[in-house]
Amino acid sequence: MEMNPYKIIVRPFNTEKSNIAADKGQYTFMVHSDANKVEIAEAVSYIFNVDVVEVRVMNYAPKFGRWGRKRIKHQPAYKKAVVTLPPGQRIEAFEGV
Repeated sequence: MEMNPYKIIVRPFNTEKSNIAADKGQYTFMVHSDANKVEIAEAVSYIFNVDVVEVRVMNYAPKFGRWGRKRIKHQPAYKKAVVTLPPGQRIEAFEGV
């Protein structure tokens, strides 16, 4: 089933490690859990008008923990993708973040 490109890319990751990788042409996104590498590459190229060289995908399991004596905290499962662009291409939305 074909998904909307704006539903595949949930949000960008803005961490220190992802900002360092963005200087090398690698951008990190949280993506829909049902999206595959081909759909992620097409969505990034459609939304940001760039060419995609490589897509690496990581699935993260949910995490449970305690907060105080009785409260339980929960972090849901998510999928993360690192998209590599060819040299010379950049995503302008990530510049100066």
